[in-house]
Amino acid sequence: MNWNHLVKASVGIVAAAACLAAQAGSNGVTVSLSPEKSSLGKEDDVVMRVTITNTSSKPQYVLKWHTPFAGVEDHLFDVTRDGVDVPYQGRHYKRPAPTAKDYYLLKPGASHTAKVELSAMYDMSVTGDYSVRYHAASLNLFNSTSDDDNSVNARQGEREIGEIASAPVSLWIDGRLERGTVVADPFELAAKQQAAGPAGVSFASCSTAQQSSINSAMSAAKTMANGSVTYLNNGLQGTRYKKWFGAYTSGRYSTVKSHFANIKNALDSKPIVVDCSCKESYYAYVYPTQPYKIYVCNAFWTAPTSGTDSKGGTLVHELSHFNVVAATDDWAYGQSAAASLATSNPTKAVDNADSHEYFSENTPSLP
Repeated sequence: MNWNHLVKASVGIVAAAACLAAQAGSNGVTVSLSPEKSSLGKEDDVVMRVTITNTSSKPQYVLKWHTPFAGVEDHLFDVTRDGVDVPYQGRHYKRPAPTAKDYYLLKPGASHTAKVELSAMYDMSVTGDYSVRYHAASLNLFNSTSDDDNSVNARQGEREIGEIASAPVSLWIDGRLERGTVVADPFELAAKQQAAGPAGVSFASCSTAQQSSINSAMSAAKTMANGSVTYLNNGLQGTRYKKWFGAYTSGRYSTVKSHFANIKNALDSKPIVVDCSCKESYYAYVYPTQPYKIYVCNAFWTAPTSGTDSKGGTLVHELSHFNVVAATDDWAYGQSAAASLATSNPTKAVDNADSHEYFSENTPSLP
């Protein structure tokens, strides 16, 4: 074999390996983006057509929350302006662990397309060159069968993080603001929120009974946060830490410690607003760039005050999502998936809101 053939063969082997690796993480599901317009003016909405395709020979079940098929309900796009990240301004939810009904079936070879209006979730008011990429990643992203509800959670320990991502597309936006303008700085927003009222909890659209329930939840959340801070300040590295955040490294431990210090500080000294107007099935949601307002939803009211997936834990979960607190994402939902994530990818566990909640709830109690 001459050198040219050897080089080509090596490249082919590498390409095949890369393809297999991509298949393992994506299950053969691909995604592509197509902008309605590549050059936009001040009054234009940024609209993308998102097409998700099953290129495999098997049916694939994709978590609806990580698709745009029923509207965008998560941070599904990486957006940059002139090379700088544009913060996501949509919602972050606390949801129950997914069941079979939460998955969308893509048959072999099937595609599905949805339109998404991005400028409602990312600030694209500043003039510049934008890059947009679809990127969904979660331990819960794929379900291998359409079995009964319990099967989804039972197999979490066998899984790796599922991931589907598009190639980036480029846009030019002649925005309302001049190129280089800095907008929506989360620390400025937090300062404004802090100046807007005294520390403590206030309510929006909440009945007297709901206010009483939230006050109890706040007390539970403070107990959880205080216990977490004490544990971490003492430098403990027991089963409790490892179950939810994985193997110890000083860097990851320091990050978790700072997260809980910020959560405790928010509960103790920030003006938290709880809004009861949400009628959706979730526990709660927040806008991460808008501290410290928490919207509680239907599942919140039936949750216990403390313990697993509790009202108090929900408040800890949602506070962790705020950019000025911990800027967590949702890499895994539910105790089984969160525990699996800590084993398979501790770095993602440190960035996972449910992992913070379960560490703080500590149910069942671990040392």
